[in-house]
Amino acid sequence: MAPEEGEAPKIIVDSDWKSQAQAEKQKLAEAEQEAVQGAPGGEAGPGGLPPVDFRALVGTLASQALMYMGGVADKSGRAVFDPQYAQYMIDMLGVLEEKTKGNTTKEETDDLTAVLHELRTRFVEMLQVAMQQQAQGAGMPGATPPPPPPGATT
Repeated sequence: MAPEEGEAPKIIVDSDWKSQAQAEKQKLAEAEQEAVQGAPGGEAGPGGLPPVDFRALVGTLASQALMYMGGVADKSGRAVFDPQYAQYMIDMLGVLEEKTKGNTTKEETDDLTAVLHELRTRFVEMLQVAMQQQAQGAGMPGATPPPPPPGATT
């Protein structure tokens, strides 16, 4: 039976459709809550640790690079300066950038790009300072000298 002119079509809503729509609405609300908790300033993960996400991974690798550039003191209070390990950690971040290209959000991409730029700039500056001090016959004050290369005899 076709509706007559001027008559609006009747919409039939059954209870199955209503319950399915309600379930989808609930799932979206739960997903949004999880996203808020995992966002910066959200709730911490287990044991009070930050959430396990891309930003935490980048931060961990960047912290390691900074440590080996003398930015963090060891237990004895001395700076650790090991350009080989610092370069390795920076290269690891470069690999992460390359391998995740196209699979990160704009914010994640921007964060990683900024971190890499900052680390690379600091690395070059630290090497220049180290070379100047080496030329003057002095090591970095309070720095732990790097270990000898593998296979070197002392």
